[in-house]
Amino acid sequence: MPRRTLRKIDTTLDYSRHLYTLEQLPKPWDTAALFPNADAPLEVEVGSGKGHFLHDVSQAHPERNYLGIEIAKKYAAYCAAALIRDGISNAAMVAGDALPLFNELFPANSLAAVHVYFPDPWWKKRHRKRRVMQMELVRRCECCLIPGGKLHFWTDVEEYFQTVMAMMAAESVLRGPFDPMADESTWRTHFEKRTLLEGRPVFRSYFVKDGS
Repeated sequence: MPRRTLRKIDTTLDYSRHLYTLEQLPKPWDTAALFPNADAPLEVEVGSGKGHFLHDVSQAHPERNYLGIEIAKKYAAYCAAALIRDGISNAAMVAGDALPLFNELFPANSLAAVHVYFPDPWWKKRHRKRRVMQMELVRRCECCLIPGGKLHFWTDVEEYFQTVMAMMAAESVLRGPFDPMADESTWRTHFEKRTLLEGRPVFRSYFVKDGS
């Protein structure tokens, strides 16, 4: 489904603390360069879309830091603008591809959680290799998550969900899947809100990294 046109973005806002390109991120990784409380647990959202989840969860949990990654620059700026307007200092956006961050920047045992919500399903079989939830990303999550850290995956496409569940069972060392419905969050992504309003099901899961 194509993305809808965004409202006009306020270009007069100071984006310097809320919107980064891959090249602007600190190398080596330094959480203190992005967030006032560098000791807070860091959670990452892959594919933030309009940023509803990132905005709401960061407001609900000021004791944690949140980094959203969105490949579409206009959407990344849109998400950042909402954070700026509401004075949210524990969340920021990166405009770019998620894999370089996981492959080159995030250290081992540095992330409390990774959230992947409603990624593009790439419907045609020949395009499915472009899907976000591939073992390349999962392997990096296995490394970057702290012991007890979680990988969340939600989608409205049952085939995508079942494919990922089979892949995780066969190849991942993460424990799961677990059903998050018993502890359902009050915040939702824009896409989930629309999916539920249309009466369609949402398939949710999360996986946990063992160890101490």
